Amino acid sequence: MLVSAGMLYAQSTVTGYVYNDANGNGKRDRREQGVAGVAVSNGIQVVATGADGRYELPIGDDNVIFVVKPAGYTVPVDENNLPKFYYIHKPNGSPQLKYGGVAPTGPLPKSVDFPLIEKQEPAEFTALIFGDPQPYTDEDMENFNRAVVAEVKGIQNIAFGLSLGDLVGDNLSMHKPYLKTTAQVGVPWYNLMGNHDMDYDAAADSLADETFEASFGPANYSFNYGNAHFIILDDILYPDPRDQKGYWGGFRKSQLDFVENDLKYVGKDKLVVLAFHIPLLHEDEGSFRDSDRQRLFDLLREYPNVFSMSAHTHLQRQNFYGKEDGWQGDKPFHEYNAGTTSGDWYSGELNEQGVPVSTMRDGTPKGYAFLTIKGNQYTVDYKVVGQPKDVQLKLFHPKVVARGRGTQSGIFANFFMGYKDDRVEYRIDDGAWKPMSHVEAPDPDFVGSLYRWDTTDELMPGRRPSNAVISTHLWRGDIPANLPVGEHRIEVRATDLFGRTFIQQSTYRLVDPL
Repeated sequence: MLVSAGMLYAQSTVTGYVYNDANGNGKRDRREQGVAGVAVSNGIQVVATGADGRYELPIGDDNVIFVVKPAGYTVPVDENNLPKFYYIHKPNGSPQLKYGGVAPTGPLPKSVDFPLIEKQEPAEFTALIFGDPQPYTDEDMENFNRAVVAEVKGIQNIAFGLSLGDLVGDNLSMHKPYLKTTAQVGVPWYNLMGNHDMDYDAAADSLADETFEASFGPANYSFNYGNAHFIILDDILYPDPRDQKGYWGGFRKSQLDFVENDLKYVGKDKLVVLAFHIPLLHEDEGSFRDSDRQRLFDLLREYPNVFSMSAHTHLQRQNFYGKEDGWQGDKPFHEYNAGTTSGDWYSGELNEQGVPVSTMRDGTPKGYAFLTIKGNQYTVDYKVVGQPKDVQLKLFHPKVVARGRGTQSGIFANFFMGYKDDRVEYRIDDGAWKPMSHVEAPDPDFVGSLYRWDTTDELMPGRRPSNAVISTHLWRGDIPANLPVGEHRIEVRATDLFGRTFIQQSTYRLVDPL
């Protein structure tokens, strides 16, 4: 675990040092100084190191001890670029599980020490965000590798990566191939647990993360980078406490106790970034336990700069929570429900690489995101796989229209990162800009792709996509039929949540009616 340990003996507390590993060898050498004021946790309680870098925490037989990486330091990574900031203490190992969980760790070391390496961290930095890689098969893993990882392999100026759960699709033996795949990106890579990363044969929710812990470390943890504090949480309750079947979005009390204890060491001037798998939405058939969301909101109430990320839905949307949802902050609580790197579960027509296009059910192409933080402010960019970074809109409209004849056809703009209150406008040729209307409807381009599957005379390679759902980021404008015969240019411009404008162009033809 890249922690150093002295003589082993049994105890009910864990103690050790957080130290400046000046020579980077992962061992606390005699002249290496402790680092004061660094938070360390057992997954519930959080303490700060003393002047000499020493900490002490209570411990049981099922704990993951971890250091909360402070700003201005980095932690070691293993051969897969997995940050090693934790020590697993399970003397007897996990209960018997299909995928094994954690092997017995034996007696607790006399000293569990955490190395830190000084590293300058800029106030402005960018993290790479993956939603739901979720490969079920080796073929899925290869498609993830070829379409997504290959595109960002060796990327520069990225502080770290983070996958928002569903790292694999139920087969937890694929955790290792997943780690080897993301390692190629070449940056430290953090992970959180999704509902398809759980031990489904676990007898209790607290044990559903055993194999995840063996592969990735704690399912609940935090770290600092620049002026931001990241809190990573497992928000899947399994089995569902309502009927002991399936799962439910929410937190155990101990997890929220950890958040409360963790925030005691986080200044109000920080940007607090939360990441979890299932969105906090309560409107979707009770998909999240209201009381847990409320306590989380209450804990964060005094932090003016808060942002959260989720995945899970295989859609993309911006969720905002206000007083009607229990959030009492001065401005709405923003949750970015990220599009996925698996798209619509590796379905759809094959592209020129032979990889499924995997457009999501709301018309969002598969892709990944960049979270850029400057001080305690943030912006998010979505990158469509295989497309230039400025492709943020997809237009759908007739290619040819009868001149002078009214039509109920329209110009549709799917603004992938859009929110209903965004300004989306269009113009024809060099005419005046006109507002487009936000509509709640399925994306017509995606619906058209389904018709190709449903009307083909020959079996198509790949797998038919899921049925379309209402898109939350679709706009419509009328298509003029009273212009001269010939080709006309459509321009659509959209301004996002952060005040940035994107333009997409297309053309249609007007011809005299037959």
